Amino acid sequence: MTDKAKFPQTEIIRKQFPQKDVHGAISMPVYSSAAFEFDTAEEMEDAFLGKNGKHTYTRISNPTVEAFESRVQTASGAPHVMAVASGMAAISNVFLTIAYSGSNIVTSTHLFGNTFSLFLFTLKEFGVEVRFCNMLDVESVEKQIDENTCGVFTEIITNPHIEVADLSALSALAHKKGVPLIADSTIVPWNFFKAADFGIDIEIVSSTKYISGGATSIGGLILDYQTYDWEQSKKLHNLAKMTGKRAFQVKLRGEIARNMGATMSPQVAQLQSLGLETLDLRFRQEAQSCLELAKFLKTLPEVQQVNYNGLTDDPFYAISKKQFGDYPGAMLTFSLKDKATCFAFINRLNIIRRATNLFDNKSLIIHPESTIYGTLSPEYKKMVEVPDNMLRLSVGLENPEDLKADILQSLRFQV
Repeated sequence: MTDKAKFPQTEIIRKQFPQKDVHGAISMPVYSSAAFEFDTAEEMEDAFLGKNGKHTYTRISNPTVEAFESRVQTASGAPHVMAVASGMAAISNVFLTIAYSGSNIVTSTHLFGNTFSLFLFTLKEFGVEVRFCNMLDVESVEKQIDENTCGVFTEIITNPHIEVADLSALSALAHKKGVPLIADSTIVPWNFFKAADFGIDIEIVSSTKYISGGATSIGGLILDYQTYDWEQSKKLHNLAKMTGKRAFQVKLRGEIARNMGATMSPQVAQLQSLGLETLDLRFRQEAQSCLELAKFLKTLPEVQQVNYNGLTDDPFYAISKKQFGDYPGAMLTFSLKDKATCFAFINRLNIIRRATNLFDNKSLIIHPESTIYGTLSPEYKKMVEVPDNMLRLSVGLENPEDLKADILQSLRFQV
């Protein structure tokens, strides 16, 4: 857990560009060029071989994206950061880097819908097995790990279940078994959560969320803390003998990412660099409002259940407090009578927007069972355990009193 006193806000804003801008711009320019010119064939050869650090082609690297990655390094403390096109691109590139036919991933069924689909359907067709277990029960996790496990994966706060696993316990287990712990930390940014403090080896973030600065753009981040010994990996073993703990970085950036082409555009990198400058302010306000709304919802007789880890009676309050402090994100869920009541409630809202995404400046509401998980069969819907009377609310920057009034008028609307 970190806090504002330790968050390098000034360093993020003052972060210098890799090279001084010729015009002295204080915001990183957008280098929207696809390719970059060289003076000589020899210089071009060295660039393509990675010997001089120069950019060759934006699918591989770009000055604006590089500057954004450098700022994320400052914010997170990760030795290596790679920016990609989306949060799902980040997850898929991580597992394309470490998984292989015959390997398995140990994780939970309580995952964001597309992550669940990636593991269960997409990777399965390439010979990668997914082993679902209860991430809240370390013994359950241990039983699923074997010599072909390429990684243990968890969300630090599950979306939309809002469960919190003991990350230090999972890390200790994973490392005892010789596998990396990989975590999606999108729900709580670095000003209140430091992955390295809990033994996470690879961190995944959907930068679309808090970082983008109000849902301006789609992006994803892969952060390698270089804490795992990749000689223990069947896939990266030989590479690790040559490159040590940089093996994941070398494989990801040198092969997987450039071959898959899930590149973050320079325009997105510039928007998200600006968003990073105000992340701390926006997150604090949204998280404070989320807690206030969670307490408010609990007072309403029409609301059957409220899930938010900042509530003192939440079953995950203690572990959440330990790992995230006073600000466990700005997402809550609440349950109404049934699906029809949820739909009627959504349709009557005036301020809260009917939209997917999280951590926009605007508050957003969605019915997860019919949307994010809507295409799943009844069998798979039963696996993910998302009830059809649950709503997910992402709290924005509006006045909390206005949001309360909107909720109340919608709940108690009279024809």
